Amino acid sequence: MNHMTAARPASPADRPQLGLRERKKIKTREAIRTATYALIGEQGYDATTIDQIAERAEVSPSTVFRYFPTKEDIVLTDEWDPVLVAELRARPADEPWPDSVRHVMLKAVRPGIEDDPEVARLRTRVMVQVPAVRSRMMESMSVTGRMFGEVIGERTGLDPESLEVRVYTMSLMGGLMQASIYWAEHGHRDDFATLLDRTLDVLEHGLPSKNP
Repeated sequence: MNHMTAARPASPADRPQLGLRERKKIKTREAIRTATYALIGEQGYDATTIDQIAERAEVSPSTVFRYFPTKEDIVLTDEWDPVLVAELRARPADEPWPDSVRHVMLKAVRPGIEDDPEVARLRTRVMVQVPAVRSRMMESMSVTGRMFGEVIGERTGLDPESLEVRVYTMSLMGGLMQASIYWAEHGHRDDFATLLDRTLDVLEHGLPSKNP
């Protein structure tokens, strides 16, 4: 998901059965991402060009731009937003909303970090080091926030466009972003799932009375 910098791209097991055309598109997107991550790891973000990415992924530069409008999008984009929204909708109707969010978020981040920890670290490190990536992240978070707002409206009967829902969803998005930045700034020493759990605690209960 765009704002979840530690999340992995959805694996084939996470997706419904798709036609050949869609499978080819997914394969191409993941080839472009893999090439980008490898090049950034070798030479840094700024030195990595779209032409280099295209050559490494064995596609044309125009194909790269067809899948990702900007280089920043290659680093940030994954397919987790629809998966997370579906997971939230599937939670028990009588489950408190904060519990639903915590369950789904923790379920999402653990496989991403455990399956490909180097990519998770690279994505968060680039977000800290490159202002353009961080700025693009903030733009994408507003889109994800609106998706979450729709689910909140369905689950609670609140207007997705109400001030209250907007404040909650964007606080959640901002919290996730800050957890990712904190993780990278501290050398990825902490367990990210624990940082996310602490973030959700703040959103649910407010600031603690003393430092954790």
